[in-house]
Amino acid sequence: MKQTDPRPMRELIKKTALRTLELEARSVEGLRSSITDEFVKAVEALASTKGRVVISGIGKSAVIAQKMVATLNSTGTPALFMHAADAIHGDLGMIQKEDIVVIISKSGESPEIKVLVPFIKNFGNTIVAISGNEQSFLVQEAHYFLNTTVAKEACPNNLAPTTSTTAQLAIGDALAVCLLQLKGFTANDFAKYHPGGALGKRLYMRIADLMQRDAKPAVSMQSSLKEIIYEISNKRLGATVVIDEQGMVKGIITDGDIRRMLEKTTDLSDIFAKDIMTPTPFVMDTEEMATDALAFMQQKDITQLVVLNKQQYEGILHIHDLLKEGIV
Repeated sequence: MKQTDPRPMRELIKKTALRTLELEARSVEGLRSSITDEFVKAVEALASTKGRVVISGIGKSAVIAQKMVATLNSTGTPALFMHAADAIHGDLGMIQKEDIVVIISKSGESPEIKVLVPFIKNFGNTIVAISGNEQSFLVQEAHYFLNTTVAKEACPNNLAPTTSTTAQLAIGDALAVCLLQLKGFTANDFAKYHPGGALGKRLYMRIADLMQRDAKPAVSMQSSLKEIIYEISNKRLGATVVIDEQGMVKGIITDGDIRRMLEKTTDLSDIFAKDIMTPTPFVMDTEEMATDALAFMQQKDITQLVVLNKQQYEGILHIHDLLKEGIV
């Protein structure tokens, strides 16, 4: 049986994908003209509301609305989703007096939207319209209009919402980022809403949460080479701290230091910790962030870090401790 040459089909796939990305990139670029004084006023209204941001839509616009709600909630702006069809069958009850309602609709003429808008206006709530039709019912009735007009959909039939939903998504992100800037939303604030998963670890974990407290390798200034090797091997951290009689950190000895010493010295009888240690090692406090520790270790090209608690020796943090927890 004769096989069909797959190359034309593969070229068509690449061509279609590139065309889609180009059209969607243009749609986002075209939104520059939508960042007007009216956009600024809409952001100010959203930032100053004492209520929540209720976002509604129907069809694919409803999916974009859900994403906007998720982004706003995670960046410090309380928001909730209300499906336009469900709203006119009871869900209007979720709208409170001081809420601002954002309605997303490409055409602005959907039957559900036309029924919904008058009720919201009757409640006295402010409406922000995100639409691609400046002459639509929604836009004419809204207090603020954010224009997401696109030249055409990426769909070859110009039907399936593609570039239009990309534009809606982008304008929603622009709103969210403006709001978090106005609110002074910080990485610590972000961590409050993202305690789980790898992201939560990066934002929340401190050195104290990762270091092995039961492994606290330490030798004295006068410890012999045998004692040093035993301490490093026993604690399995590839290093030991050198402390004085008051327990203050004076230096660090790594297994690499021992290897380099053995390459240079044949007489090992008079080798003590003070002779091979690296004085004033790099240190961090137990309360510092794990991500900061990783960045510091990478910057200094080291794998062990001496950890202090109020200037007292607490232990050693190994880079493997960070990597095991997904702090990368």
